[in-house]
Amino acid sequence: MASVKAGEGWGRLTHGKAVWLMVAITLMWSIAGVVTRHLEAARSFEVTFWRSLFTVVALLVILPALQGRAVFAAMRHGGRALWVSGLCWGVMFTAFMVAILLMPVANVLVTMAVGPLLTALFAWAFIGHHIAPRTWAAIGVAGVGIGWMYGSQMAGLPLLGTVVALCVPVAAAVNWTVVQHSQRHGHAVDLAPAVLVGALLSVVATLPVALPFQASAHDLGLLALLGVVQLAVPCVLVVRCGQVLKAPEIALLGLLEVVFGIVLAWLGAGEEPGAAVLTGGALVIGALVCNELLGWREQR
Repeated sequence: MASVKAGEGWGRLTHGKAVWLMVAITLMWSIAGVVTRHLEAARSFEVTFWRSLFTVVALLVILPALQGRAVFAAMRHGGRALWVSGLCWGVMFTAFMVAILLMPVANVLVTMAVGPLLTALFAWAFIGHHIAPRTWAAIGVAGVGIGWMYGSQMAGLPLLGTVVALCVPVAAAVNWTVVQHSQRHGHAVDLAPAVLVGALLSVVATLPVALPFQASAHDLGLLALLGVVQLAVPCVLVVRCGQVLKAPEIALLGLLEVVFGIVLAWLGAGEEPGAAVLTGGALVIGALVCNELLGWREQR
């Protein structure tokens, strides 16, 4: 997945350690909802701006420490695919935080969970990937789950929040489709620099609409936590896990973010998910789990 070689700058990562590292990564990803519920004054695009800015600062320290100055050369010579991937990361970073502030955490996380199925659909439509019958079935079941979740809550959820939340899995699907297409043509995309590009684009795009700044010192501390612990560190670590774990394993373990995120928002911010969210979410996650387990079994 990335240009850094397995073991280079990291030490040896076994399969078992990679699994537990992915669990830790999903736990780090999942803290965004509960943390944003404790912000005092920062709102909307200002939240995204500060989180992305702290992510940029963290990555400018972490990536050179792991890959040396080669990471900046990869950004200069990465080609169009790297910059398209970076743009997709920027959309995901921005849309996720805005959606979290517009809608319940559970709705956003369940919506994001359809990303792997959308990726399969996009890869089929644009680069001719075959979709197995089990994946078509999973797409159908997940669609029913999303429809059930939003259909029963339509009167109580903002349309804008729904649209913004959907931008996250769509951008993720475009991102992975571009990466797969590029790799098929012999141009591997280094995802670590792409994440840095995405964070930079998010900073630039949200700065004009983030002014005037209203974040308190308390808010800045929480947003720094999100920029470093919830975004920069896990995004770098997941690239490393991708060198050891197969794609179905990462997709399955990544679903823990939905579970952890809903539980943390419930326990830490009193945001109890409704019955429709739990039912729809169960359909979406169940479809993903069955699809990935069957795919993993076929690969083995």
